[in-house]
Amino acid sequence: MGIITWQKAAIAFAGILVVGIFALVIIDGTFLHKQYLEPWDEGYHEQFEDPRVRVLAHGMLAPNSHNLQPWSVVLEGEDAFLLYADTDRLSPKADPQGRQLTISQGTFLEYVRIAAEELGYEAEIELFPEGEYGPEGSPENLGSKPVARVSLKEASTEAKREALESRETGGYILPLYPVMFLPDTYRVPYREIKLQQEDIEKLEALGTENVSIVIFQEAEEVEKLGEITLRAAEVEAGNSGVQEEGSELFRPNEWEKNKFRYGFTMEGQGLSPLKVHVIQGLLSFFPSMNSPEAAGDSFLSQAESAVEKTPAYALIITEGNSRTVQVESGILYSRFLLTAADMGYVMQPLSQATEEYPEMAGMYKEIHGEYAEEGETIQMLIRIGVPEKEVPPTMRLDVMDIIEE
Repeated sequence: MGIITWQKAAIAFAGILVVGIFALVIIDGTFLHKQYLEPWDEGYHEQFEDPRVRVLAHGMLAPNSHNLQPWSVVLEGEDAFLLYADTDRLSPKADPQGRQLTISQGTFLEYVRIAAEELGYEAEIELFPEGEYGPEGSPENLGSKPVARVSLKEASTEAKREALESRETGGYILPLYPVMFLPDTYRVPYREIKLQQEDIEKLEALGTENVSIVIFQEAEEVEKLGEITLRAAEVEAGNSGVQEEGSELFRPNEWEKNKFRYGFTMEGQGLSPLKVHVIQGLLSFFPSMNSPEAAGDSFLSQAESAVEKTPAYALIITEGNSRTVQVESGILYSRFLLTAADMGYVMQPLSQATEEYPEMAGMYKEIHGEYAEEGETIQMLIRIGVPEKEVPPTMRLDVMDIIEE
């Protein structure tokens, strides 16, 4: 009788386990088509006839603050468009002045420029054609003026010929074009491999008159910047407003990823697909697992893991802090990211110490006192290295979602 009882118990347990897994799969939407990944396909842009939409489709892949993808486009005439900040997707707690949002406009513009050249056009970019919007972070201010006017002009006959010859041999005009389709952020541990000195020199040389890149990989500086990063992460993890904002942007399952297509997900942390789907199912069953407190603990744990496995950091520093140099720093970041990716390196912004909300003021003052001259602004703090494992790409909106009628 005892053996029969245990057999029945085992069968019952197995049945419950199967039902549980099936329920997790259903609530997570595991087998849904991942519409939110479609823009990452290299042929995605080909469905559009308008060359402006085709280059904008590439812009959707640009790195951006909190994965809000805060871009809004108004087509103008037959060959131009205006880029605005999308004030429906803001992060007022973590980014009260809209500085990171403005940087994200620059990252988008650089991807557009590279795509345009690859597709046989020249993108003429005029920043703030109606003047800069002001320093305050209100939606009314941030959406009041276009960030840029972009005009597409057909490239010269010689440039078109070179592009055609390159594609016929399976190549690209720009070496940065193919790496645009790689994930933009790696939150996983990095290998204990230092950057080559010649690579550092090439990357720092990308800086412009108003925006510079400084890379640190000496042990003392890596430790110091790591310590600043961790203390800033502790401030952010303990800020209920910022964490509540982040938990509201978290998409716990495939259904919500397809619905919203922006914000935060489980991807990018080096977890296996199976583990991602199991955790997503549990989060969908038990929403309290994604409370602001839990989000803060998870964020701090990720920061600690990242700092422990970081061989180098980079700072992007500007002269002043105008809206124009904020956009220019975003342009430079995209160029930096793609150039480094072509060299085999990956990145993750860890810029909490540069944020301007009141509770971060002490860390903001400290990092500027250590690493910025008078009149300079640190726009970004970034970890850089060779990843221990690959990560999948993150959610992206459909390009038509950002084009205003």
